[in-house]
Amino acid sequence: MIRLIKEQKSTMIVEHISYNQSEGAYDSTIFTAEKPAQTLDKAYRAKKHIRDYVFTDGSASESIEKKFAKELDVASEVCVYAKLPRGFSIPTPVGNYSPDWAIAFNQDSVKHIYFIAETKGSMDSMNIRPIEQAKIACAKKLFNEISTSNVKYHDVDSYQTLLNIMSSL
Repeated sequence: MIRLIKEQKSTMIVEHISYNQSEGAYDSTIFTAEKPAQTLDKAYRAKKHIRDYVFTDGSASESIEKKFAKELDVASEVCVYAKLPRGFSIPTPVGNYSPDWAIAFNQDSVKHIYFIAETKGSMDSMNIRPIEQAKIACAKKLFNEISTSNVKYHDVDSYQTLLNIMSSL
């Protein structure tokens, strides 16, 4: 019963949340400050990532995130990408939220130059915990309210899904 009340409360809060731009900023040290929990043999050797290796979430040898990184590496539209560290987070009323990826596309290859993505194994919202759904909804509102027309946010399960979403925007 308590869980249900908390879920309903978070839903109500998210529906009425608004964000305002602040003077705060992240610098490039967020990518080097966090030490990876995994060893290099568990990492993916990347070509277009801002670092040589991508440390993905998930224990499977071919996790959703690892597959996504591989798809980004071979995509001609992608200029550079980053697996965002846990230190990069968005405050929400239901807890801090850390999106998975920042992607920069080659200019004129796609409609939007920058994209923030959240990779999920399923696009079915029934398979995502309500608190996580609330955090994702807050992130969507944040990026929709303070971003320029060149920056977009979406949750995706593959690079192809990302391309499909971008072509529909």
